[in-house]
Amino acid sequence: MTFPTHRPRRLRQSPAVRRLVRETHLVPSQLVLPAFIREGLSEPLPIGSMPGVVQHSLDSLRRAAAEAADAGVGGIMLFGVPSVRDAVGSAADDPDGILNVATRAVVAEVGDALVVQTDLCLDEFTDHGHCGVLRGDVPTPTPHGAGAPRGASGRVGPAVDNDATLVRYGAMAVAQAEAGSHLLGLSGMMDGQVAHVRAELDAAGFTDTILLAYAAKYAGAFYGPFREAVDSQLTGDRRTYQLDPGNGREGVREAVTDVAEGADIVMVKPAMPYLDVLAEVRAAVDVPVWAYQVSGEYAMIEAASAHGWIDRRGAIGEALLGIRRAGADAILSYWATEAAGWLRDGL
Repeated sequence: MTFPTHRPRRLRQSPAVRRLVRETHLVPSQLVLPAFIREGLSEPLPIGSMPGVVQHSLDSLRRAAAEAADAGVGGIMLFGVPSVRDAVGSAADDPDGILNVATRAVVAEVGDALVVQTDLCLDEFTDHGHCGVLRGDVPTPTPHGAGAPRGASGRVGPAVDNDATLVRYGAMAVAQAEAGSHLLGLSGMMDGQVAHVRAELDAAGFTDTILLAYAAKYAGAFYGPFREAVDSQLTGDRRTYQLDPGNGREGVREAVTDVAEGADIVMVKPAMPYLDVLAEVRAAVDVPVWAYQVSGEYAMIEAASAHGWIDRRGAIGEALLGIRRAGADAILSYWATEAAGWLRDGL
């Protein structure tokens, strides 16, 4: 009988040995907590498709931010849900709009203990639910040397006006920076959004405001619970501006382009269905790469664990570690505060 010469199991024989040789580590500061703030609430409102997640009131948001800071979480990403929407998302850059009010409140609560981040997109603020203004709602700026306006070919799909949307993003960016946001999450997937927003911020004196580009944001089925969370008014889909799920190389190209335009950090979203893209983006750029463990990923694990089909804590920990192993330097996760507590105990 021939016995093995190489015995890899030696390095798995005890918890102490496994900890010592572990290749991938996750710490609380690598987690970011997404949080929803809804205008007009006096108490937090549970989100049915995301057990344990709520639409916050201002008071409950302050508490959630303080808890995240105490747990050692790295940041909090704020999403606003306004009471009134219109075609161009006017509430998005209103200094008294809910997202900007909430930003000031969270900055006052936690200061620099958390990186306070704000979602920079119009979908929560428009009455049609798209991430930009629709053609005809705002005059389209004519690029230098251009003839017919963008979209004159009559392409099929929602008529989101890319360049008019950039104008709105610039106004949003300045408003969010004025409210105290440390980092702006550009999630709209408009061409040129990073370069335009960077220029607007710099011109307004906000040269230190960090830009996170949702560079590889894929259209698909994993955003359903999020749309409940922000009370989305969307009908149809966003496939004319978010990435096709079959295109990995395109995601890498978007990330490289965003870095060239001035992005400080790039994002892959969703996380688990696109770990291959995450790994390729990590190899292609020299800035931090983040991933968003989206609402559908959260809801699946919560639903399965509620039925007793999987171990909840084990599945959450494994999912987060897998995203880190694929190359994410930080992860947006609805479990951020809870998981940070586990990590201190040895996830």
